[in-house]
Amino acid sequence: MKIIPRDQHCISRKNISDGALKVMSRLRGSGHQAYLVGGAVRDLLLGGHPKDFDIATDATPETVHALFRNSRIIGRRFRIVHVRFGREIIEVTTFRGHHDNDAEPTSEFGGNHSRQSASGLLLRDNVYGTLEEDAARRDLTVNALYYDAGTFEVFDHVHGLADLERRSICIIGEPAARFTEDPVRMLRVLRFAAKLQFSIELHTARAIPACAHLLAEIPSARLFDEFLKLFLAGYAAATLDQLISHDLLRYLFPESNEQMRRNPTALALVRAAMVSTDQRIALDKPVTPAFILAALLWPQVQHEAQLLQERGDPPIPAMHSAAQDAIAAAARHIAIPRRFSQPMREIWEFQLRLQNRRGRKAAELVDHRRFRAAYDFLLLREQAGEDTGDLGSWWTDFQQLPMEQRLEQAALEQGPQGGRRSRGRRTRKKA
Repeated sequence: MKIIPRDQHCISRKNISDGALKVMSRLRGSGHQAYLVGGAVRDLLLGGHPKDFDIATDATPETVHALFRNSRIIGRRFRIVHVRFGREIIEVTTFRGHHDNDAEPTSEFGGNHSRQSASGLLLRDNVYGTLEEDAARRDLTVNALYYDAGTFEVFDHVHGLADLERRSICIIGEPAARFTEDPVRMLRVLRFAAKLQFSIELHTARAIPACAHLLAEIPSARLFDEFLKLFLAGYAAATLDQLISHDLLRYLFPESNEQMRRNPTALALVRAAMVSTDQRIALDKPVTPAFILAALLWPQVQHEAQLLQERGDPPIPAMHSAAQDAIAAAARHIAIPRRFSQPMREIWEFQLRLQNRRGRKAAELVDHRRFRAAYDFLLLREQAGEDTGDLGSWWTDFQQLPMEQRLEQAALEQGPQGGRRSRGRRTRKKA
């Protein structure tokens, strides 16, 4: 173990949240060890200002919960405690031990045991241990640095500081064994490499291809949670490049991955959506998983819809069928909640509705709640190289007009579907 004293690191208590300092202070005051750990220590050492603060302690979840009335115990795979201070949540974890430290369940620990599948996948991980064991059980060396707010020292058990200095992502322990325990660790390696713009340590990278198939064992609901972390944290474009480079995207979106590998326009569209999302996050604008999912599945939806139209289906029914099939296929790998799948369908359907620039419907389309997202999606399609007949430019100008002018202009447009017979106005019979 390497101990870095206060005068040899840049961490200052003023950059740590009051909530985290209170949790550590109360735990120490009750006779327990308590350290700031993980991404907060890593980011502080890199000169950043972390938003989330995690605490590691030798106190059991039940003990932590008893010390903080503003807390609750969560999790099944590994039980942790959330301590809430207003909107801030401090995550407190008990030191984890090695699997061979497995003990009989006791009431004090609420089940101090682990369980693995026949293939080695870790199903339950409630084995408690020491600080040294906890460091060895963490995923990445750069996330296994501990800061003691009482002594102002940083504890490094797994050469995390050296990897931080060489800007390298390295798995702790034997890579293949750690990936077998939890295949999601491969996604974490790529995610942090993208986020920090670090390289991936050679042995860590070499183990990914042989273990990649294990991602198929991960429940779809958990993969959706990982999807959110991968693409909605401000570095989606870099993460996409990592997933493609290491051929892991096919375990998340296999059909779309195939389309992107065969069609440069499809890849350009998805990458443009990632860049746009990163820019919105950087500007603190709202983002939704539905938009990125719509972009990821669009190549597949568009391809299937075209095939159905070639077989004689009208455009809108073809789009509906293609959308339903694409979402059902994706859900076999990543669970997509309905609150996101419905907006995705509407964004796709709008791509057809935006082709019609005539009449009152076109004028009213601008005021639809889904117009902006569909319009942004249309611009991304054009940016990626799709030929839309310059629809994006037309709608850019058209949406700026007041309603009366929109109605006038839409009445003069010659739509792609040809003229539509106007219905004669009914006249009332005079009494």
